Amino acid sequence: MAEATTTKNLRRPGRRDAGPEPADARPPALDRTDLRLLAELSENGRLTNAALAARVGIAESTCSQRVRVLRESGVVRRFTADVDPAALGLGIQAVVKVRLATHGRDHVHAFQALVREIPGVLVIFHVAGEDDYLLHVAVESATALRDLVLEHLNVHPIVRHTETQLVFEVFRGAGILPAVSRS
Repeated sequence: MAEATTTKNLRRPGRRDAGPEPADARPPALDRTDLRLLAELSENGRLTNAALAARVGIAESTCSQRVRVLRESGVVRRFTADVDPAALGLGIQAVVKVRLATHGRDHVHAFQALVREIPGVLVIFHVAGEDDYLLHVAVESATALRDLVLEHLNVHPIVRHTETQLVFEVFRGAGILPAVSRS
């Protein structure tokens, strides 16, 4: 029988919202019910506790407690709205690859602070390889995209190179949760 989820077996000391865990970190013990809760919440984070409990087939009090533990442990980091950029007039999306000239800690932190404040930057990936960052951006026009790159990125003293790739379509993949039967 799977171990019931408790705060003790899910708590991850020092867990921060930024970045992956060390390779030797052990994942929390999640049972089938936890995985079903996560699958339902991933599909619709606005479900009421009553609706979520009914979909998973558990008591509302159990559901509430399990979701609280999943949040406190860092498994569920936050609930957000999936906003369509095009619905806000931001019909052009792109991935901007950024290569830095130097990689000193202070320079990297200054660059990260800069890109977090640029309007239109949706997601920032700090990556290994030839490029240092991939920025997923959404803007209203080709001119706005050019301006974002020229006026916000290329003017930064440690940016050595940028390359912009237009995004034709965005769609979701299979995700990170294993397939869990609803029965």
